[in-house]
Amino acid sequence: MSGRVFMVVGPSGAGKDTLIAGAVAADPSLHWARRVITRPETAGGEPFEGVSAAAFQARLQSGDFALHWQAHGLCYGVSHGELAARATGRDVLINGSRAALAAAVAAFPGLRVIEISAPLGVLADRLAARGRESHGDILARLQRANHALPEGVVADQISNDGTPAQGIAKLLHALRA
Repeated sequence: MSGRVFMVVGPSGAGKDTLIAGAVAADPSLHWARRVITRPETAGGEPFEGVSAAAFQARLQSGDFALHWQAHGLCYGVSHGELAARATGRDVLINGSRAALAAAVAAFPGLRVIEISAPLGVLADRLAARGRESHGDILARLQRANHALPEGVVADQISNDGTPAQGIAKLLHALRA
């Protein structure tokens, strides 16, 4: 039995990491794909592997990534090894980018997309609270908040405008649908 692949997308600050972490904690059969990012691991956020741009490019050239993209001046990748959980029937959750959806649909037949959103004011507050970006970077992220999904991509929609517990419950419901 093969597990499914879910790509969780949405604007910065929508709470994707928080909801994914809560869903995985509530349902250990889920696997949260650990991303490789050209950002220092000390930057915080989700569990990820921080690498230099040169190391990322070397891994890209060696074919290590099942999916990769660029966003916000960083490179992101999901290694083939992070998808191994599917072989045991576990569903894999990828915190992805809306800009990478076309490549993800091609890479993962049957991909399910879940789009997390929140009002702009909530996004701004969350981005400021995490303290990773400058004021200018936050404004740039907010300007991309309403970025549309590629044509033909259908997503389950979750508004994460309540408590974390409410958002996690909505994500679990979408994963089980």
